[in-house]
Amino acid sequence: MSVLIVLGAALLGVILSSVAETLISTLLPRLGEVPRLQARITTAALTGLVCTAFALHLGNTFSLPAFLFLAILGVQLARIDVALHLLPNPLVLMLLAGGLLLLLLPGVFGKQSDDLLRAALGAVILFVSYLILGLISPGSIGMGDVKLAAPVGLYLGYLGWSHLLYGGLLGFILNGVVTVLLISRKGRNKASEVPHGPSMLGALAAVTLFIG
Repeated sequence: MSVLIVLGAALLGVILSSVAETLISTLLPRLGEVPRLQARITTAALTGLVCTAFALHLGNTFSLPAFLFLAILGVQLARIDVALHLLPNPLVLMLLAGGLLLLLLPGVFGKQSDDLLRAALGAVILFVSYLILGLISPGSIGMGDVKLAAPVGLYLGYLGWSHLLYGGLLGFILNGVVTVLLISRKGRNKASEVPHGPSMLGALAAVTLFIG
């Protein structure tokens, strides 16, 4: 593993986190202004940490750019969902389209066409699963979560069928844990305020890093 790749990934994450926040506030003004300095530092640090972890885990592979893109945009989506309980369609679509395009690199140059096909199927499977749950229980699963399931399923599907299964389940487990902790601290009336998107993205990152 090249130290330069890891350091470069970390630095890229920190820099592009700030760039992403500026672009989001400019192109999507309904989301508000650029976050305060403390929030920006926290977001940049988290993005750099996730990028570092992905670089250490994936190494110098064709799939690394796709996962760095996931780290940068995924952290922004989680930040927005926590702050506003909203997963903006343009950003979710960007994560899906950008992830698919970047995963073409290993699919074409790495001769991993099977992985690419599985990624596309993963996006469809998780999206449909969330859509069914959203229609059955609209109070617990929002349409933003349903849409986010497509890019999350894309990445999980690329990694493998077991990753798709475990990642899909882990998202609900993490959200349940956060909900229980919030209820214990602030009362039951706060349970409905727990956004599901960060748990989905956190589960995706965890499965990527800890399942072989």
